[in-house]
Amino acid sequence: MEKIDKKIILSTLWIFLVVNYIFCDVFTLFYAPNLHQFLTGFVGGMELTQGFLLTFAIIMEFAMVMIVLSRVLKYTLNRWFNIVGGLAFTLVQAGTLIGGDFTIHYLFFSLIEISTTLYIAGLAWSWKYNKAV
Repeated sequence: MEKIDKKIILSTLWIFLVVNYIFCDVFTLFYAPNLHQFLTGFVGGMELTQGFLLTFAIIMEFAMVMIVLSRVLKYTLNRWFNIVGGLAFTLVQAGTLIGGDFTIHYLFFSLIEISTTLYIAGLAWSWKYNKAV
């Protein structure tokens, strides 16, 4: 079996994660009660202000930046960024499930996203330095 560079695996996992985030949000807009909430500017009791949206844009930007950083950072920084990033995104996504007011598709995507971020953190944690790479 061919050994694949951890940088490529981690970068690909971040791409997979971001695509899941995007599709979850797109599917959410297809669900009429959620779409109605978005149109009123209040979703799940939270007001969708520009500040709120900017905060989540910044959080999502970190996931997108990890796609690149996983490819270009040297071993030590790469490993720690993926461990911390994976755990941070696990906590953020798990936190969105605390209220319990979510759709079935949201729960499905969340479980995939949490599994992916935990796998990223675990893969980075177990990553051993290889001078050849």
